[in-house]
Amino acid sequence: MTSSPSRSRPWSTIGAGAAALAACAVCCAGPLLAVLGAVGAAATVAAVWVPALAVLAVAALVGAVVVRRRQRAACRTVPGPIDLGLPTPHARRDSATTTSR
Repeated sequence: MTSSPSRSRPWSTIGAGAAALAACAVCCAGPLLAVLGAVGAAATVAAVWVPALAVLAVAALVGAVVVRRRQRAACRTVPGPIDLGLPTPHARRDSATTTSR
């Protein structure tokens, strides 16, 4: 009894596919677990730091508003004329109205 050459064994194809799947899983499992672990660690850090950064951002915004208001108050001018303490110029005499001596 000999087997016919036209008939292929389905188990050999399935076995080759399973071996390839196992090799891929062994090869790629480490990097995939590392990436997933890094994402999980980043999410954990973000869960702790994002509220703290939000509080810091609000404090910075309040500080900016306070500084801006103080600058506006310091730069505000008094309406109306301001005496600078300079001497007032004398009125000029017109040469036609003055008499020559």
